[in-house]
Amino acid sequence: MHIPVLLSQTIDGLELQVGDVVFEGTVGLGGHSEVLCEKIGGSGFLIGTDADADSLVLAEERLKSAQCKKFFACDNFRNIDHVLKQAGVEKVNAILLDVGLSSRQLDVVPRGFSFLRDEPLLMTFCSEGEGITAHEIVNDWAEESIADIIYGYGEERFARRIARGIIEHRKLKPIETSGALAEIIKESVPFPARFGRIHPATKTFQALRITVNDELGALREGLVKGFEYLAPKGRIAVISFHSLEDRIVKEFFRAQAQEGLATIMTKKPLTASPEELQENPRSRSAKLRILKKN
Repeated sequence: MHIPVLLSQTIDGLELQVGDVVFEGTVGLGGHSEVLCEKIGGSGFLIGTDADADSLVLAEERLKSAQCKKFFACDNFRNIDHVLKQAGVEKVNAILLDVGLSSRQLDVVPRGFSFLRDEPLLMTFCSEGEGITAHEIVNDWAEESIADIIYGYGEERFARRIARGIIEHRKLKPIETSGALAEIIKESVPFPARFGRIHPATKTFQALRITVNDELGALREGLVKGFEYLAPKGRIAVISFHSLEDRIVKEFFRAQAQEGLATIMTKKPLTASPEELQENPRSRSAKLRILKKN
């Protein structure tokens, strides 16, 4: 079952009113969307995006009885300007950006996101398969470039060893699946690191996924454009799942506040309660920050 992360904190923090226009980036399976619609009512308008067309279909089915007006686009939230134009909207009262990997993509979609199963090595959010793939990176990129993204985007201390292991294995045969890559990574790290608290492939898979989907670039662009289209007194809430994302959000919010353009509503990021952690362990890394436009 899909469990939306930090749901109550997000909805409360946005302070939605009946009739508001809301933009939601990464609709996923519509968990947040459902409650957003309830809050803005029949006179409200929800505009949502997701790069995964299949997720949008499922979300639309979930929301078919929701009273608010809805417009969904198969797109990345970095293109909020184009999506709002398509929807005929000039300003929004609230923005929610959930920049994490959905449970469905991790558990169901066979694109190589999980190192626990043997799947095609894609890691693309978009179901159309545009752009580069993880397969191209591990099989075609130079060792130094692979090491750089694993260290920079995965913050993996064994990045050089893992990159070297990838190069050595691909000399023998192409690396075709997520399971094969996970095993190579495990063999590449020192023996004690193979049995730590987290799987040794976790950070490398994160780095590849971020690179394939340009997640950090999309977040920066989405924040800048989103703030531009946010109405005065409107709020933007961002749920991030690792330190690189959270740092971008924190620095962007701080810059707007220092220029007198906005007020930071969360001095520290909000995190999951003990009850939510017990119900949904994947919420443990989620952080929520909220900004109000002056």
